Amino acid sequence: MTGTREWAEEALRLVLGRVTETAGQVGARFPLYADPDDGRWTTTGRGSWTGGFWAGLHRLRALHSGTAADRRAAAAVTARLAPWAEADTAARGLVLWYGTAPAEDTDGAAAALRERAAKAALDAWDPELGLVPWGAALGGPRLRARADGVPGLVPLLSAAGPEGRAAAAAHLHRHLDLCLDGREGDGRPVPAWRLDGPRGSRAAEIDPAPGWTRGESWLLLAVADGLLLADGDPAWRADRLASAAEVLLRRGEFLDGPVVPPAEAGAPDGPLDTSAAAIAAVALLKLARVPGTTGATACAERAETVLHGLVGAHLTRPGGGRPAGMLLDGCYDAGSGTAVRHELVWGDYFLTLGLTALLGGVDLGRV
Repeated sequence: MTGTREWAEEALRLVLGRVTETAGQVGARFPLYADPDDGRWTTTGRGSWTGGFWAGLHRLRALHSGTAADRRAAAAVTARLAPWAEADTAARGLVLWYGTAPAEDTDGAAAALRERAAKAALDAWDPELGLVPWGAALGGPRLRARADGVPGLVPLLSAAGPEGRAAAAAHLHRHLDLCLDGREGDGRPVPAWRLDGPRGSRAAEIDPAPGWTRGESWLLLAVADGLLLADGDPAWRADRLASAAEVLLRRGEFLDGPVVPPAEAGAPDGPLDTSAAAIAAVALLKLARVPGTTGATACAERAETVLHGLVGAHLTRPGGGRPAGMLLDGCYDAGSGTAVRHELVWGDYFLTLGLTALLGGVDLGRV
């Protein structure tokens, strides 16, 4: 694609400018989703499962600008994630990994928080279930496994030493066992399971249902991280991960489906989800980095196509009645009709991360 640097640099300026505008609007709260008409954010006090992406956006802004003021702002937002370190949820991977991983190596506080969260995640490891349970911190039954309980938690667990690496590999493979559910050849992944005790006692949950495209993007991202972390360690079963990546690429239509998928694959005329596309773009960029990956060039080219499509058709520009740099057409929850064409903070994060990586500003092997 010609002119990559020009369009990507312009888009990165817009999304980072949006971070600054959002910070002024939300103050000490955490943005969740913004109205597509005026850019006003719905916020949370503690961040919920999305707080790490707000901290991560600050981190990416600081990496880009290099200013002390942006580094201080990033550190302040990250510090407010500390209560989530010991929270009973596998979503702590989304919160604490993405909120700290883009930090500069000199940021000892971010590293200490990540280390604390990694230890807590390892303490939550359930060897009988073969995973870290979804947990009760966000409501609902504790003993569940969900596709969004894998991304972030895999690299976070891996930061907890040899035991953490072993738990991370097992956590990832157990979720693949469940979510692919013997469907290596056919069918959309099953994203959520109820686990009522021993490994053999399980039941698929009805919400989210198969065809949840963001869940498929989360799984692909986790598999890409696993392949990058494997580094010849047999516990990671790299061959199985490579096979799972191929299955997900095919069944999720990541390389040949719509650039922006519908939020629910079974409802092609329903809401789109740009956040699913942004997550997938980062996952594809990561897969392209894995040594020996079949189709690495295709993954890299598709990632750039997706990012370019998001920027060209879904990113607001200056002028009009809403802020520039909003990634629109994200879908928070299609089933309940909640925020189905909105700007989503995690969509912003993964678009920003993808653009930064495309321009060589971040190492996706460590973020």
